[in-house]
Amino acid sequence: MSGTLQRGLAVQIAEVLRERLLGGHLRPGTRINEVVLARELGTSRGPLREAVRQLVSEGLLVHNPNRGATVFAAGPDDVRALFELRTALETASARLAAERRDDKDVAALRSACARARKTIQGGRRFVHRLDLDFHRTLTETARSPRVAEQLWRVQQQIILLRSPMDVPAAHTADSLDAHEEITAAVADGDGDRATALMDLHLGRVLAHMTASLTGS
Repeated sequence: MSGTLQRGLAVQIAEVLRERLLGGHLRPGTRINEVVLARELGTSRGPLREAVRQLVSEGLLVHNPNRGATVFAAGPDDVRALFELRTALETASARLAAERRDDKDVAALRSACARARKTIQGGRRFVHRLDLDFHRTLTETARSPRVAEQLWRVQQQIILLRSPMDVPAAHTADSLDAHEEITAAVADGDGDRATALMDLHLGRVLAHMTASLTGS
């Protein structure tokens, strides 16, 4: 297999694994068995190893000497630290979005909210792709590539940790409301309100996650 073909296959495999990780199908702490995965995906171990290295670089997998890769895991203290970083980045992103948005940005945010609302009303509780869809749209509206790069990493790590958890319907409804309120603040160009709403929203998500991890 040529180097170009192998890299292309590795990208595809990384996306398959990313979806499993963010969808809660590979739980935190799980060891990645390359032999089993290569057989399951119908690929050789070369592209698979390259895909694993990519996900290690993104913080979704962790390389352990003499043990291989495992799925990123975190306890309550680590989750709080992740949220300290995410809150700093995403409140800044919300403020920038309010300052820099145009009509197309507002339409994209409203569309992301509408898709999530429609799906949840159909009976699904927490859909990681819809949550990331809104937050990435907001980040794109902020037009700050460096913030976006760092934010994408921490958002994915939090989704990975959150996806296996039982997310009550009421909590999901609160998140949908928060997304719509943040969108309204951005549309109005109100950076202070967008920042405050994002801080409140992420604080509620953190409280739910730490309660789930500690059993409180």
